[in-house]
Amino acid sequence: MNLLKQLIAVSSISLRGLPHRLASSAVIVIGTAGVVAVLLSVLALSTGLASTLTATGSADRAIVLHAQAANEIGSNLAHDTIPTILDAPGIAKDADHKAIASAEALASVNLQRLDNGKLSTLTLRGVSSEQMLALRPELHVVHGRLFHTGLRELIVGRSAQERYANLSVGSRVKFGDNEWTIVGDFDSGGGAHDSEVIGDVDSVLTAYQRTTYNSVIVKLNGRNGLATLRAALLHDPTLSVQVFSETDYYAQQSQTFARFLGLIARVISIIMAIGAVFAALNTMYSAVSSRAVEIATLRAIGYGALGVVFSVIFEALVLSVLGALVGAALAWAVFDGNTVSTIAGGSLSQVVFHLHIGSALIILGIIWACVVGLIGGLAPAIRAARIPVAVALRAI
Repeated sequence: MNLLKQLIAVSSISLRGLPHRLASSAVIVIGTAGVVAVLLSVLALSTGLASTLTATGSADRAIVLHAQAANEIGSNLAHDTIPTILDAPGIAKDADHKAIASAEALASVNLQRLDNGKLSTLTLRGVSSEQMLALRPELHVVHGRLFHTGLRELIVGRSAQERYANLSVGSRVKFGDNEWTIVGDFDSGGGAHDSEVIGDVDSVLTAYQRTTYNSVIVKLNGRNGLATLRAALLHDPTLSVQVFSETDYYAQQSQTFARFLGLIARVISIIMAIGAVFAALNTMYSAVSSRAVEIATLRAIGYGALGVVFSVIFEALVLSVLGALVGAALAWAVFDGNTVSTIAGGSLSQVVFHLHIGSALIILGIIWACVVGLIGGLAPAIRAARIPVAVALRAI
């Protein structure tokens, strides 16, 4: 019998014996399922946040920050620098030859959450209302209207509206000593701005007695707009700024958090995987012991040691993959589509995003499970191949 037929025959015999080892086999399945479920649920946080921040940025926009700032909330741009920035080349103009840009100010405010009634932070973003829709065409007012310049009126992102109390259109909300009216809600396509409330920048600066802006967002003029703008601003001795494309900025902001969560996911999964490997070792050693006579008989009638090794490892892999599918199904049922929030993306407030257990994460979970199964099955497989035929047959 050739090698391939031996491997198939021995593996099929091994799998047919699984119902007789149901309890011990379930140990591998349950252990692996736990590892994969934890891994996928934590990584879903990382990928969900990254997707939200990626959706926020646009390749045809740039963000200008202070040179020493790590993010938008930590940036301060003096009022007298704004005209210089807006006059720089590389910025697209409207029909009236005005720069399509917005000098913006951020404030962190507290609101009661709908799910638990506790106070949580939310970003209040002040924007230049005149150019807002030209600058951010993905932002669509769903209900109500845009805020008016000079008034304490706000529009609220749909994600924030679903997360926080008293943000329906027509409501009046108080941030500190300042009362604002919600005049509309908007959808920006799933980006981080959906977690914010937005109003007129001059009203925000007046309400918080500030004279500095956090950033300037500009629409770029063509493919070379970013390079042209960056060269002009960085070589201006009156300015101390840095310039990013929005896509690069938000990708950078998500990286630290994504790496942190990825590290947590892997550390927890490694610890759990070690337990799963020991469970697999015990289970497969037990399986080898119960199959000692069967294995010896196969060896006696001409089956090679390689076929025996393969059958044991194959059984461990099948059980591990089954556990991975159970764990992925559990993670998908519990977490997929859930709305969560966290502090990230260069903000002091919560970014609301959705978890998604997609095919890429499931494949990663299956690969992780296969590693567990391979390690857990290798030593018992070698032991099975070394069982002396004569010793095992005496046990009949």
